[in-house]
Parts: sequence; C-alpha cells; structure tokens
Amino acid sequence: MALEALTKHLSYGRLAIACCALAVVCSTAAIAARYRSSRHTPPRHEQTHPIPYPNLELPLQVSGSQYEPLGWANVAGWNDDDHLAAYNAFRTSCKPIAAQQGAPVDSKALGSSLRDPCRIAKGLNLAVGAKAKEFFEQNFVPLRISRLGEEAGFVTGYYEPVLDGSKTQTDVYNVPVYRRPSNLFVRGKTQASVGLPNGGPVYRKIGRRKLVPYYDRAQIEDGAIAGRGLEIAWLKSQTDLLFAQIQGSARIKLEDGTTLRINYDAHNGYPYTPVGRVLIDRGIIPREQMSMQKIREWMEQNPDGAKDVRRQNRAYVFFREVPLSDKDEAVGAQGVPLTPGRSIAVDKALHVYGTPFFIAGELPIESEQSKTPFHRLMIAQDTGSAIVGPARADLYFGAGADAGKVSGRLRHNMQFVMLVPRGLDPVARGHKLPIPDERPSAKIAKLFPQTDPPKDKPAAKPADVPTATVAKAGTKDATSGAAKNPPAKDAAPAAPPATTPVAQAAPVAEPVPLPVARPDIPQSQEKRRFRRYRHHREQ
Repeated sequence: MALEALTKHLSYGRLAIACCALAVVCSTAAIAARYRSSRHTPPRHEQTHPIPYPNLELPLQVSGSQYEPLGWANVAGWNDDDHLAAYNAFRTSCKPIAAQQGAPVDSKALGSSLRDPCRIAKGLNLAVGAKAKEFFEQNFVPLRISRLGEEAGFVTGYYEPVLDGSKTQTDVYNVPVYRRPSNLFVRGKTQASVGLPNGGPVYRKIGRRKLVPYYDRAQIEDGAIAGRGLEIAWLKSQTDLLFAQIQGSARIKLEDGTTLRINYDAHNGYPYTPVGRVLIDRGIIPREQMSMQKIREWMEQNPDGAKDVRRQNRAYVFFREVPLSDKDEAVGAQGVPLTPGRSIAVDKALHVYGTPFFIAGELPIESEQSKTPFHRLMIAQDTGSAIVGPARADLYFGAGADAGKVSGRLRHNMQFVMLVPRGLDPVARGHKLPIPDERPSAKIAKLFPQTDPPKDKPAAKPADVPTATVAKAGTKDATSGAAKNPPAKDAAPAAPPATTPVAQAAPVAEPVPLPVARPDIPQSQEKRRFRRYRHHREQ
C-alpha cells in the first residue's frame, strides 16, 4: 500500500511539473509574438476600410456622348412614322443576333441586350403599323443622344452605284476593280476572313517575316499590283471606281446584259480623306454647293486635276463578288440585306448592329432646296470608316441614279433618339445608385466664406475705403473710350470724375483669407535603430 501511494505521488508530481513547463512555453511564445507584432506594425495608411456604398455598375455608358431619357410623347414625329417598315427591318437584324452564343466579343453599351426584344419579335407576325408601334414602346425606352457638348447629330447619305463595266479589258473599259491581294495582312485576321476591318493598320508581306505598309492609292493606280490576276472587272474611269469605293458596293452592268455585284472586302490601311473636303479647301467648289454630283461633274471636266485630288485620298478599297441578283439589296456589315430608307451605317466601335435609332429633322429629299420633314425609325446594319461618333449616321437610300442624287446632297444636323432595351433602362437602374452624403464642409463654408488673398495689390484697410459712389448713365461708354485711347506717358493724370456721394453703408465683415500653405520641408532620412530588450515577468 505504501508503494502504491508513493507511485501515485510521483506521477502527480510529474504531471504538475509538465503543466508548469507547458505554461512557461506558452507565455514565452505569446511574449515573442507580441514583440514581433510591435516591431512590424503596418502603417495606418495601408489599412483598408470597407466602402459604405455598394459597387454597382453605371446604367449606360457610350464613350464621348451625352444622353437624356425621354417619354414617348416627347419624341417629335414618333406617331407619324411607318412603324411596320421599321419593324420588318429590325426583324432582319434579329437573325444574326439570335444566332450569337455567349457574351459579345466587344464590350459596348448595349452588349447582348437586344436578344430579348429579338426573341419577342421572332414570335410575332405583325401586319399592322399600330401593333409594330406598340412593340417598340413596350420593349424599348427612348434616349436622346448626341456628342458631348453638342445638341444634335449629323447625317449623310449613301447608295449603291450602278456602273457600266466588262469582265475583260478593252479600250473603253480599262480601269481594274481589284480583289483583296494575297500579300495584304491585318493583325488578328487570316486570309480566309470574310470582310476585313475598315480601320486599323494593314501590312504588305515581303519575304517570310518583313512587314511594311501597303501600297497607297497613287502606287496602285500606277500599276503596283497589276498583272497578278486580281482583276474582278473593268470600269470606264477612275471616277466610277472612286465612287464605288466610297459607297462600299456597286452593281456592274456587263456587256452581255448580266449584273455583277461587288461588296467591300478589305482596305489598304490608310485613313480616308474626303475628296469633297479637298475641293472645298482649294476653293474649287463652295461648301454650300458641295454634293457628289458636283464632284463627278468637276472630275469629268478636269481629268488632270481630278487625278491629283483623287490621290489626296490615299485609302484604297478592295472588293469581292457576292451572289446577289438585281432584285436583292446590298449586304451591310452586319451580314444582312439593307433596306432603303430604313438602314443606316453607324460607328461600329460604339454601337451594336440592330439598334433602332429614331432620326428627326428636315432633309432635302425632293430637291436641293426642299426641306422635307424626316421622322423615321432606322436600324443600324452597316458601318463606314468616315462614320465616327455616338450620333453620326449614313442613311441608305437604295441603288441607282435617283438614290445617288438624294444621298449625294445630305450633310445635315439631325436629332438622334436611340432606342434602348428596357433591360438597360438608365432611369430604372439609376435609381439604384446611392447618393453620397453631404460634405460637412459645405455647412461650414456658408458661415465662414473663404477667399484667396489678392496677389498683385495688398488688401485695402477699412480706413482707406472711399465713400461709395453712384455711377451715372454713360459711364460705360466713357470707360471704354478711355480704354481705347490711353493717356500719354508724360501727361498729367486726369481729374477724377464727378461722383454723387451717398450715405456710407454699414461695415460688412471681411471674408476670412485662406491660410498660407505649409512649406514642404524634407525630413532627414535617419535609419531607425532597434534595441533588444529583455522582457521580465513581474513577480
């Protein structure tokens, strides 16, 4: 029994010793951790505090634009339009939109929001204008849009020229229409790509690796790529080819009576320079008389001058054949047939194909001097290198000479109303954005107005302030005359003008001047020395 008691006593003693040792180790570790944290305390400015407002996406952002939400009753001319024609053009754009999968490649304001209205339109077979009008009002919200700082947008017109040509070169038809050369390269695109971008750098490949800028218009007209089998057809003049390149498509009437349809396929990488602007800058055609008809007439009458003016535009367009008949309309950049009077070309970098735009104003549709009211819902289905900006559009009027006359005289300011799908309603989404708290300094500023001290002249003392005066009528003219005819340098100072004294006003408290800025004194960079301290546990 005594042996068992002794054994138990020893085991309890060992357990007590072990517990004491563990307590010492824990306290030492805690002291060491506290010491390390005291030596490496992060600065206060690195501490992040949670923002009290939720991080919400802005309602709608179109670069370089200003917009204003409207009600349908405030859209001028909305009730007078043929909404069924606009609805049919919109359904045409919905076919490629519905075929899209996943998120769009380009991040634009509308994104993929047009898929919902397109899905609804696919299930409808409307035949009445009132129903089409109701469709747009239920699925879109109107938004007046313009370039930042401007009140209106700007429109021009384009069409599809009908030109005489031949499949073979003759004495009459000796201007080649080229297809895209095999040594033309655009970064990110392959030779199998259909329709290269109409902007950005384009290169010509030399050897295996060397890339240089492609030939410009003058070099191509002088035969830089001739004889390589790139000729699609032959036209009568360089002016015909220039107008086909400006419009982006053409119908070539061949000698056998058939029609060859060509569309834009690539460009040579140089920025587009309007020949009309060159003629205006040189004083050849006045700005108010400028039109495509005037340009064509002048070039036909001045072939030598036309060559120089034409080469000021170094951009050159290459075409491809498209399997379309005479009854088919030209195909836009969206890949759908254009609708005369309903299709527009917009800035592809800002807008999404298929977006409806209601364009309102007056245009010379019937004649050059006419001011025909134009209130029409148009659909964005095409683009162009000269179409830049949030409220910039090119109106498509069809094919032929009559369409060319109308589109050739359009250079007018118009009101733009963009129809935004209700899923992106900026008013509804804007209500979710929190309003920041009022700055406390705003209340203090009302009690203590702050003003900058005068730089050139010292502030006048209260005793030096002259008696208030009342200026008579005509003082403005006298003052301006004195400013125009200053007195001579040696002349005696003029007598002060007579004034009518009035009772001196009660003294007004002077504004408190701003304090002088504190000088920025560089502090010496001293190395911080650390001493090691022993931590003693107090008894």
